[in-house]
Amino acid sequence: MKAKYILAAVFSAALLSSCSDFLDVQKEGDPTTTQYFTNDNQAIDAIDALYRPIHQEGLFGREIYWEQGGACDIVWGRTRSYNTLATLQYTGDESPLKGTYERLTGVISRANWVVEQLLNKEHKTALTAVEKRSLGEAFFMRAFSHFYVAYRYGNDKQGVPFVRYEDFAGGYDNSIPKQQATVMDNYKMIIEDLDNAIKYLPTFEEYDIDNRGRAHKAAAVAYKAKVYAYWAAFDKLQWSNVISMVNSLEQDYDRDLAPEFADVFSSDFSNYWTKEYLFGIAGTGGDTPGGSEFPGVILENKGWGIYNGWGQIKPSYDIFEEMLKDGAGNARITRSVLEYGQEFQFFGETRKFYSTSDVESGFMINKYMDPFKHENATKEYVSSNGDWPTARVNMPLIRFAEMLLFRAEANLALGHADLAAKDINRVRNRSHLTPLSGNATWTDLYHERRCELAFEYSDHLYDLKRWFHSGDAEIKALAQKELNAHPRARHYAERSDWNSTFVVGPYADYLNEADPAVKPVAYDDHLMVFPYPSTEVTKSGGLLRQNDGY
Repeated sequence: MKAKYILAAVFSAALLSSCSDFLDVQKEGDPTTTQYFTNDNQAIDAIDALYRPIHQEGLFGREIYWEQGGACDIVWGRTRSYNTLATLQYTGDESPLKGTYERLTGVISRANWVVEQLLNKEHKTALTAVEKRSLGEAFFMRAFSHFYVAYRYGNDKQGVPFVRYEDFAGGYDNSIPKQQATVMDNYKMIIEDLDNAIKYLPTFEEYDIDNRGRAHKAAAVAYKAKVYAYWAAFDKLQWSNVISMVNSLEQDYDRDLAPEFADVFSSDFSNYWTKEYLFGIAGTGGDTPGGSEFPGVILENKGWGIYNGWGQIKPSYDIFEEMLKDGAGNARITRSVLEYGQEFQFFGETRKFYSTSDVESGFMINKYMDPFKHENATKEYVSSNGDWPTARVNMPLIRFAEMLLFRAEANLALGHADLAAKDINRVRNRSHLTPLSGNATWTDLYHERRCELAFEYSDHLYDLKRWFHSGDAEIKALAQKELNAHPRARHYAERSDWNSTFVVGPYADYLNEADPAVKPVAYDDHLMVFPYPSTEVTKSGGLLRQNDGY
């Protein structure tokens, strides 16, 4: 079955590319200048180098997820030195913040160069089909990386640095990118790049099986919906654009929910590319693994002596309690969270979950555990290299269920609570949960988005931050409560016994000495964005202004 080689053209191939010169890290504005784009293979190599960083540990493998410690859905499981990410006392120089900022801006720089080079070639001669696709992918990856920088560092007071190389008449002059006036200016350029991506990209269905996983038209439309939703935190007129984008995904691109919630996280290749898929990191196992190492990061530390799990990033009692509102043992909670005594398959053995990891939580993430159920899983389903523990699962970065919840949020903001209920109920019905009986409320939206997308890279922490910024009192109060809380855990009398008694109490790490129930500083709106790394401010020579309050 050719699906086994899905990643050959995208994530794994980027690691194995023979084009080592192109993959050498270059300083901002100084990419490799030897002649390039003389054939299709060079275009493919250039684009694969743009995909390469997103699946690595420094981005969606792990590092960007440490930020979620600032909310109450997860705890870190193992003590880290950058506790300021959990207490919201940001410095900007925490290694995960600094590293992800550098990697994302590096992808922007490389994508800028690819866009410029292919546009220059297009002005002189017709592009091949592969080169047209590559240009669309470059526009997409520039928008993708720009977006993850923009919303995390930009607001209505000032935007983030960004320039388009093709806007320089004589070619990019290697100057420091201009800091945009507001994040809305960044969002406008991101939307323009996504529109250009749609112009050049194929549909998902036009890809052969070896190239699935690349950017496609519907993925760009989905990110447009998310950009408009984040933009709406500062301009409510953008909610109507969110609705239009989600409508387009249904009507123009035939997107829909997968039949069952578990299908989204299946280790069966036949479930990788359902109608729910929009964009993500497709993973493999065995001796030549690819994808994100996140499934191994979240696995019990040392994997009960069977596999080298890392014991990091655990569910809190708070998210388990929120999911319990839909009833104990429901299809979504059991597929999302392992609790003590819950049966699961691990390397062909039926086990009951318990945890002896470094810092107690009482739970483990179950969403990405399907590959680990197989006997001799390391032959095909799980990486045989425990130091890079990828697994055969198509880890979503954005999926259609999130689109439905964005449209529900848009309709709530525009006063159409009845339409919001329809989209929320589509998500609930898929997991066999009791549907809402009337109009949706902001509390319903908060619950559904929090539970459906738990432990994914949808950014629950930023949901809370933008909701706190909202003018609606109900959603702001819910966000404020969680932002000011300290996550709780189950503390077991005997951790290795799934029948042991437990008490619910504050998670042990990063407690405020004065009051263990709250974070050290009450949340306020300047925390909506991170501070820039001090090195970025210094090397800009005064052209990059630090965010207010830092």
